[in-house]
Amino acid sequence: MTTEEGAVRMPRAMRQGGPVKNPSAPRLPSRLEPAEQWRDALEDDAIVKRVAYVGTSFAGVHAEAFETEGCRFEGVRFSGAMIRQSQFSDSVLDTCDFAELKASDVSLVRCAVSGSRVTGSSWKSSTFRDVRFEGGKADHALFRECKFYSVAFDDVPMRGADFQKSEMHNVRFTNCDLTGAQFAHLVPGSVRFENCTLADVGGAASLRGVVVKGPGSMELALSLASEAGIVFE
Repeated sequence: MTTEEGAVRMPRAMRQGGPVKNPSAPRLPSRLEPAEQWRDALEDDAIVKRVAYVGTSFAGVHAEAFETEGCRFEGVRFSGAMIRQSQFSDSVLDTCDFAELKASDVSLVRCAVSGSRVTGSSWKSSTFRDVRFEGGKADHALFRECKFYSVAFDDVPMRGADFQKSEMHNVRFTNCDLTGAQFAHLVPGSVRFENCTLADVGGAASLRGVVVKGPGSMELALSLASEAGIVFE
């Protein structure tokens, strides 16, 4: 069914949730202290507040149970790091490198991630609450068994990203290339795709109730038909 705004929606019986709202912005303090490696290292059980990291490298670090609050990360490298049971809250992560990061049971709360490379990273069983991803790249990122609450992905290439067995509540994708992304066993609630590429997505049937606006609506329909074994000649 097509609305006056041009959005394509699933039938009413299949629809879940209401309108998608924007995530809350980080509550970043007006003044931040420059990071000192000896004092502000992200290590086991560390608690770091109101610190600015610029060009710092945490590449290859293994850490768990740390917390950061009200921090700014600019040009910081997390590539190849292993992080468990940790939390970033009220923080800005700008032009960071998360490539090949292995994170599990990590929480991002009221965070803005902009211009960052998330390619090939793994966030298994993590939670994202009031998070905005803008720009950068997240091809083949693994978000399996994650929980998303009030999350926006804007202008993020996400080819082959894996969202299998995740939960999404109040989530919006805008101008994202999701070619080949996997959504099998997704639990969606108020999920919206606007002007996204949805060609060859897996688990399309699990996107029950989402709202699709723009060219991705036909691509998603073709993926559904393919899963149903329908052949067009």
